[in-house]
Amino acid sequence: MVAIIAAAGAAAAASEASAAGPEVTQFELANGFKIMVIPDHRTPVVTHMVWYQVGSADEQPGKSGIAHFLEHLMFKGTEKTAPGVFSAEVARLGGQENAFTSTDYTSYFQRVAKDHLKTVMTFEADRMTGLQLTDEVVLPERDVVLEERRMRTDNDPGARLGEALQAATYVNHPYQHPIIGWEHEIKQLNREDALAFYRRFYAPNNAVLVVAGDVEPAQVKALAEETYGKIPRADTPPRHRPQEPEPQAHRRVSLSDARVAQPSLQRSYLVPSYRTAKGTESEALDVLAQILGGGQTGRLYRALVVEQGLAAGAGAWYQGTAYDETRFGFSASPRPGVTLEALEAALDTVIAKFAETGPDELELARAKTRLTADAIYARDNQATLARIYGASWATGVSVDQVNAWPDRVKSVTADEVKQAAQRYLVLRRAVTGYLTPAAAPKAPAENRS
Repeated sequence: MVAIIAAAGAAAAASEASAAGPEVTQFELANGFKIMVIPDHRTPVVTHMVWYQVGSADEQPGKSGIAHFLEHLMFKGTEKTAPGVFSAEVARLGGQENAFTSTDYTSYFQRVAKDHLKTVMTFEADRMTGLQLTDEVVLPERDVVLEERRMRTDNDPGARLGEALQAATYVNHPYQHPIIGWEHEIKQLNREDALAFYRRFYAPNNAVLVVAGDVEPAQVKALAEETYGKIPRADTPPRHRPQEPEPQAHRRVSLSDARVAQPSLQRSYLVPSYRTAKGTESEALDVLAQILGGGQTGRLYRALVVEQGLAAGAGAWYQGTAYDETRFGFSASPRPGVTLEALEAALDTVIAKFAETGPDELELARAKTRLTADAIYARDNQATLARIYGASWATGVSVDQVNAWPDRVKSVTADEVKQAAQRYLVLRRAVTGYLTPAAAPKAPAENRS
């Protein structure tokens, strides 16, 4: 999987081959509100995204899910704007809107014709400071979140295993908590919790605005001064989180469920993110994930699916865009008649052989080319560009670091990829998960008396 930071760097790299590479202009208002502008004059449309540097990993203990819950409540109106008016206006203008919460950030975006940029900026600036909540709004929306959790996690065995895998990977860091929250804690969230979280983190000096589209930086700056510039800065807390100790033991989780039709294996390793990595470690991990899990040419697919016939599918991924230590993962599903234990042993053999020999020249070149090519295609979407740079900022990666990514990937050597595998793909850093069908209940013994 191509990491967001990789996509950003490859997008910038396109300027070497084409004059159409993104140019990012940055400035900051007096209240600390940061702004990035990415001109794209191909169509008269703009994408407007506000990113707050707060996510589920910034929640207080016992309040899991409050970041995501507040994201829902941000659509419930302000002192100046009745509930639903903002969304109705975006729809009337023919635009699109949405929002999402992650472990490290929360973002709100609209895509509208360029003539309506001031309209969405005015609404979003009002929402940054004027949120109004009542129990009549909060309590029903809490039920909506609980139902979302039931649909997306509780009723999906694969999602439940993934949640358990993540919780076991992190023994001390708040990344162990699901973004949507634990059910028993969601049930306790209330209006006061939401407003306290809002007042603590939703402030101009804890946010960045990314505008991509048919605009010029001077135009965006003038509109931002007129709208966001009037909001006072707040005393937001520094981002200090409990960190993970060095892993010492391989952990296992397993889940059996009658709804499972296809058994599967998941494994994740604790590894550095782009912000926490040293040197080119993160770029080497991206290349490593591509070599091992890059589709039908990846080592895992060739070994486990084609050559040995043990797996129906196999892949690898690296989640490099994170503020703190992150995860590198594998997944595989066995063919009928193959046990998960046999598949895991074969997976371990592929990893061990790679760590011993490293990649060959063709694998290395192909991985670098594919990472760059996939990301260059992604830059055609201005919303993707806005997401790339916003997520990078929220996870502590600067525009300069993003734009330097292509050269850093080009500099990654076969030995650096090999060293990344040797250093991080070791079982004491891993959690392995099994997903299996539930065993059929035994028939009652026949009574012959």
